[in-house]
Amino acid sequence: MDIPRYWRLRNQRYRLEGSRCKECGSICFPPRFLCPHCKSAEMEPYELKGRGKIYSYTIIHQAPDIFDKNVPYTVALIDLEEGARITAQLTDIDPDDVSIGMPVEMVIRKIYEDGENGPIQYGYKFRPILFTDAGS
Repeated sequence: MDIPRYWRLRNQRYRLEGSRCKECGSICFPPRFLCPHCKSAEMEPYELKGRGKIYSYTIIHQAPDIFDKNVPYTVALIDLEEGARITAQLTDIDPDDVSIGMPVEMVIRKIYEDGENGPIQYGYKFRPILFTDAGS
């Protein structure tokens, strides 16, 4: 990834920063310049909590070369608590143990390594929440 793109996407990749519409309160991820609901241009940065539930998922058995070492792995559609739906790779769970409705939380993990001696790219993945707090 080139340096300008890396810096432009860093908040989105590491802090799960989306956007919130000042007019209607709609939350988007990735961030948008226009609200998809009311078409307002009054958007502000919004940091998502990174907790949600699996809406749907698939298990990848044939992956691009860059992810060959990871197969099989699971990619899920996740409904976040704030209402946004995102796509993310799951981690810390066997693909056979994944289920729809499972509570998950965001973690930062290695996404891939660019060649044997290349830079390592990190970003968000989601893992199961093993214990839930009664107060949250």
